[in-house]
Amino acid sequence: MQSDILDKDIKFLPGIGPRRAELLNSELGIRTFGDLLSYYPYKHVDRTRFYKISQITGDLPYIQLEGTIVHSGITGAGRNKRLTAVISDGTGQLELVWFKGLRWVNDLVRPGKKFLVYGKPTTFNNKVNLVHPEMEDPDKQEKQMRSALQSFYNTSEKLKNNFITSRVISKMQNRLMGLVYGKLEETLPEKLLAKTRLMSINEALLNIHFPQSVEKLKKAEARLKFEELFYLQLNIVRQKAARTGKVRGLPFARVGDLFNRFYHNHLPFELTSAQKRVLKEIRRDTGSGKQMNRLLQGDVGSGKTLVAVMSMLIAADNGYQSALMAPTEILASQHFTTLQKILEGLPLQIGLLTGSTVKKERKILNDKLLSGELNILVGTHALIEETVRFRELGLAIIDEQHRFGVAQRARIWKKNIHPPHVLVMTATPIPRTLAMTVYGDLDVSVIDELPPGRKPVITANYFDNRRERLFGFIRKQIALGRQIYVVYPLIKESEKMDYKDLEDGYESISRAFPPPDYVVAIVHGRMKSEDKETGMQQFVTGRAQILVSTTVIEVGVDVPNASVMVIESAERFGLSQLHQLRGRVGRGADQSYCILMTSHKLSNEARQRIKTMVDTNDGFEIAEADMKLRGPGDMEGTMQSGFPFDLKISHLGRDSRILEYAREQAFIITEDDPMLEKPDNKVLIRQLRRLNPEMEEWSRIS
Repeated sequence: MQSDILDKDIKFLPGIGPRRAELLNSELGIRTFGDLLSYYPYKHVDRTRFYKISQITGDLPYIQLEGTIVHSGITGAGRNKRLTAVISDGTGQLELVWFKGLRWVNDLVRPGKKFLVYGKPTTFNNKVNLVHPEMEDPDKQEKQMRSALQSFYNTSEKLKNNFITSRVISKMQNRLMGLVYGKLEETLPEKLLAKTRLMSINEALLNIHFPQSVEKLKKAEARLKFEELFYLQLNIVRQKAARTGKVRGLPFARVGDLFNRFYHNHLPFELTSAQKRVLKEIRRDTGSGKQMNRLLQGDVGSGKTLVAVMSMLIAADNGYQSALMAPTEILASQHFTTLQKILEGLPLQIGLLTGSTVKKERKILNDKLLSGELNILVGTHALIEETVRFRELGLAIIDEQHRFGVAQRARIWKKNIHPPHVLVMTATPIPRTLAMTVYGDLDVSVIDELPPGRKPVITANYFDNRRERLFGFIRKQIALGRQIYVVYPLIKESEKMDYKDLEDGYESISRAFPPPDYVVAIVHGRMKSEDKETGMQQFVTGRAQILVSTTVIEVGVDVPNASVMVIESAERFGLSQLHQLRGRVGRGADQSYCILMTSHKLSNEARQRIKTMVDTNDGFEIAEADMKLRGPGDMEGTMQSGFPFDLKISHLGRDSRILEYAREQAFIITEDDPMLEKPDNKVLIRQLRRLNPEMEEWSRIS
């Protein structure tokens, strides 16, 4: 019964029909009864309290009252056309205002009619009013499931214009609940329900849409959050168990001559204890006979590339080739140059393959790959093209992981009969809860130390009125032979956003630092690539002391002599981006500084972001704070890079305790029944397939 009714097309729900169904699908992704049922409210408001008009002020939250319309009428013309109605309850009068749907509302609010009115009070011309309030006839209320708390649903401008408001969605949920309540099959095993003491699925869905009390609403949320996170974890835990149990890895049996020669004669600096620890973990994985799937996290400048190089030398010592895949041509070229430099003198051949590689050069690279002559291939997405074939690919290293989709990673997995070992590197610190979820199938290594001699960057917040003091500080740094980044959120001035822009900033900085004493370079995304390259080279070679730029310098630019990062309108940036920008300085032995320029007017969230940046250099702390503030969906594209299904009610930042408990329960179940074959666990397989038919296929790929 459950799957039949939940898979039914939404147009067959009474009161919807094809036109509304099309809108719900295009605007909210609601196609079926099941989709509507899991379209949860974003908030619940207490509707038990009624206000008297004499009690209402403009700073109250949402209020409701009961009264009679005194008079109404349409005034103005064109854009200024509005409908105004005055309602009275005997204690006073209140103005109700509408700017849309005037003809329909005018027919509704005739003088003498009684209404329940609900809305947020606002003040205009020293008069309190309600704009676009909800109106309900107290005598003709729809026989709806009554609850003390009213659910509010996200909708869109297009839906509102077609009269599909939050109230209308609630009415749709009411009709659907009347059809399915008490008939839905349980989606968790009975033993797990008894153990966790969670509400049944029927009760949880009723109380999320029509809460019978605050306590029942909390229990419904707990049940639905647990279920969502439990199935996310169950899928990951099952696939990890299947991979480690079944997928045979290529044996890297020894550490040989190449590794030892590099370690003793070519190492650019002494390895940190964190780098040594990570290399031991990689060595253990690759020598175990099982396929390695490891995530390597480390802040900018922590030495991940060196660990990658030494891992590729282990592969070469065992007769296997390596591939290093980067998200952009600039980063791929930088990796290629770095590898050539630090591996110079060792009997290794390294190739570079990007979209710009010409046909003739591609043919030479492919021939050398097939013969085994080429040991290491560095490149972009070009590495996963069908025409690129290795003789024996033993290790695939993917840099800046979040920029590759799961399907793309799958293609590199299939370059061998036996899948290569996979090392995923990211400079974007990933919060623990996100790592357990998006990367739950990977073993995690962390480089949590900076190389010797590096000093933490000092971060300060300056308001705009301290600009002269900032310029004085910059002059002192330049006099010491240092270089300065100044980053802007916008290229041109914007009417919509009150933020500093690069064009205006470049002019004022050029006036404050005039030639011939100073050279100011400029780089932004709308410049021709040759002009951008010229500006960049001026700074890299040290000819320009100041680089004025947008966030194009966020990834991949390495100028150890740059000691100051000034971020204008820093409130405009997310925490993760601020941390990435700060990572451009502090790459040499000199003390470096990050100055966050902001206006005095900051939202609470912006103030919290700036405070976090000033208080800590720890990328993981910053990532945790970022996810609590913004949620996982915004974090560097992680949602598209491997989430098996969307989170509809849980939040990885706020629900970490539920996530950890759900993961623990998933482990207990799979340890007892790895293939979920016991009768009590059949429901788990059914639900996994229902949530995402492709889930089992993709989640076994790193």
